[in-house]
Formats: sequence, C-alpha cells, structure tokens
Amino acid sequence: MEGIAGITTVRQTVRGTDDYAWGRRLMTEEANAATRGAFDAGADAVVVSDSHGDMGNLLPDLIDPRAELVQGTPKLPWSMMAGIDETFGGAVFIGYHAGAGTPNAILDHTYTGWFTDVRVNGASWNETHLNAALAGSFGVPVLLVAGDAACCAQAAAVLPNVRTVSTKRGFGNRSGRSRSPSAAREEIGRAVADAVTHAAAAEAWRPAGPFVLEVDLASTALADLLEIAPGTERTAARTVGFTTDDVRMLYRAVLTWMNLGRRVAPEAPIE
Repeated sequence: MEGIAGITTVRQTVRGTDDYAWGRRLMTEEANAATRGAFDAGADAVVVSDSHGDMGNLLPDLIDPRAELVQGTPKLPWSMMAGIDETFGGAVFIGYHAGAGTPNAILDHTYTGWFTDVRVNGASWNETHLNAALAGSFGVPVLLVAGDAACCAQAAAVLPNVRTVSTKRGFGNRSGRSRSPSAAREEIGRAVADAVTHAAAAEAWRPAGPFVLEVDLASTALADLLEIAPGTERTAARTVGFTTDDVRMLYRAVLTWMNLGRRVAPEAPIE
C-alpha cells in the first residue's frame, strides 16, 4: 500500500484512521489497473494477493470481477505470496516500497518497522527481492514493479529485465511528490499489458545459494526472542542469522522471525 500513487503518510495506510477508507480505495483501483492490463494482453487468469498490514485492505466488491482475490492473516504458507506456484506465467508487484533504511523513500521498511536491515550474503534485500526470489523458486518471473522511485531503482538494479512504474518520489520517509493516481493507473495498465505480452521471454530471478541471512533488529529484546527459533544464530547484540541452501527456507526464516517478534513488539504491523 505504501507505494500506491497518492499515499505519503502512515495514517493513510492504517486501519481506523479517517484517511484509511480512501487509501484502500486507491489501492484497489491500482490493483484493478494492473488486472485490466493483464487481461487486455490476453492473460487467462489473474490472482490478486492483498499484501499490506492485516492483508484485508482491498475492497472485494470493487475488484475486477474477472480476477480472484487472496486475503486474510496469516496467509499460509507464503504470506504476501500466498498461492504462488509453477502454473503462473508472471508476477506483478503493485504498491511496493523501498527497503528499510533507504533515504528519500516514502514509508521505507522491510516487512516490519523493527527489522532495521535484512541482508542476504551481505547485500540488503527488501520485500521486492525476497518475493521475487520466492517466485523464482517456482520458475515465475517478476514482470513489473510499481512503487516510489527508490523502490523502482532497487528492483531494476537486481531483477532481470524488469519493467518499473514510478508512482511518486520521496522527499523523506513521510513526504513526497506523487503523480495523479489516475495517471499512474493508466501507465501501470499499459506497462502490465506490454509485460504480459512478452512474458514468455521473461526471466525468473534465481539467486544462487548457499544463503547467509542476517537481520538487524530494533532492540536486544527482539534478538533475545528470535534467537530461540531453530537454526537461528545470534551474530551480534541486535542481529540474528540463518544459513540455508534453499531460498524457500530462507523466506520461511524471515516469516518466522517476523511473527515471533510480535510477542515483543505487538504493535508492529506485518506484511
């Protein structure tokens, strides 16, 4: 939701505020723009996965009726990517944001506010990287990423031949210069249509293992608790690590730490 055109502040993304109702409507319409683009290009089916906060934000009665919708928490087994399998011809990431610690990025974070950095083999990975790697393990390429300019730059630097649509540019974490939502939706629709048209030539991102995962945390209390997860090593006072040859196991480790950490930081949203 943080990468949707017109969204710049926390209250626009949080259930219970007076801004949330229209924020979720912007989110729904941007998802519809991508859906229309896919069908315009001849897609046989589109599955939309609600992947913000409690994962119940998109308005089902306003979603393009040709699409199916995945919602609910916890979305098992793959959270934001629940439902992914080998049958999909491509994935499109809409409303994405830059990773934790990115300057000039609107509402930057990685999964939760208390993961201050997520690294794989020494390189910072954000939600785009983690979800693209999981999709790649099923042979599914990421065709397009839409979000703020910093998010798009992070996607383009790693994912092979990915298309990007910048919806806005951040001045800081909670301010920026956004395109008109309607203009952003028009470009997203066109870009998704073009990406789906050429999906057969798209390349899935399959980073090579073994993978050394490290997560820096906001407090030692979090590290204390996360350290009890099987296979987890405490590599510094506020850092935990995990090593695996399997990118799906890496993804599961991140999800385990995120959900376990809510015992210490229950106010933190999950994605």
